[in-house]
Amino acid sequence: MFDTAAFHKYIEKNCDRLAFLEEYLKSLGVPTSVIRLNDKKHLYVNFPHQSYNPAFKIKTVISHYDRVENSPGANDNSFANFVLADFASSLFKNPSKVHNVRIFFTDGEELGAVGVSSQGAFALAELFKKLGITNDDIYVFDACGRGEVAVLARAGLDSKVSGNFRKRFLNLYERTQNLLKSTMTNSWMTLPVPYSDNAGFLACGIPSVAITFLPKEEVGFYYRNLMSDRNLEKAVTNCRIEGGMKNEVDLSIQRFKYAEKMPQTWRLFHTEYDNFLSLTPSTFELCRKILDGIANQVCLA
Repeated sequence: MFDTAAFHKYIEKNCDRLAFLEEYLKSLGVPTSVIRLNDKKHLYVNFPHQSYNPAFKIKTVISHYDRVENSPGANDNSFANFVLADFASSLFKNPSKVHNVRIFFTDGEELGAVGVSSQGAFALAELFKKLGITNDDIYVFDACGRGEVAVLARAGLDSKVSGNFRKRFLNLYERTQNLLKSTMTNSWMTLPVPYSDNAGFLACGIPSVAITFLPKEEVGFYYRNLMSDRNLEKAVTNCRIEGGMKNEVDLSIQRFKYAEKMPQTWRLFHTEYDNFLSLTPSTFELCRKILDGIANQVCLA
């Protein structure tokens, strides 16, 4: 269930988002721990040990809670945080269910624009490698608050790395496509999408996929532009970000290169217009369907 009143508090300018998430999850009966890596603070959901069966793959689900200063961050990425909180709560309500799901709310995703190693998820991925956790299915949910079409990011498909990593990535990618086929029927696509926390894991050699949402009309607009401008995909996948407008109000706004050919949803990122009014509340249940599908997936480790 989408808690509108709590959401409005979460996107207020001066909200301590980590503290808010901790308390909000606690109110839903979800215990958490803060994992400090470098100067980032990631929030981890503490599921009981009986939720896991080592014979099957662990499914790690991630959504970043940080946002760009002076933006409400309603879609980037508050909405996904609330969907994931609801998902965690539903799993705790069924304590006998073996779901093999890990959940992280990550810090520092927005720093990826200045280099993937600055991204909070990069340090988290390094920790995974150090602990030998390289066989998880990593699902990143980012900007899931607008539209009815689930979009699977193509990031990683054009990787020049071969061997075991590529084999494992393609396996995860194919299984994610099958997941979307079963949960979203004809309302999903694969498209070039700017990197999110999946970048940090891919850079560390850990397969990861990212899922976002877009309105149907924006998907059609973006797809036509991709077909007519071959430079657009490269600009998107490289996540090139330019500075904002040249007046005092807009100095903090970052805009994607080729902005006029991007989906309108992405043009709202990092601006004051990424607010509650920009959201499509019905997307909440669509995203939950995908998460439930992930929890129900069974794959041998």
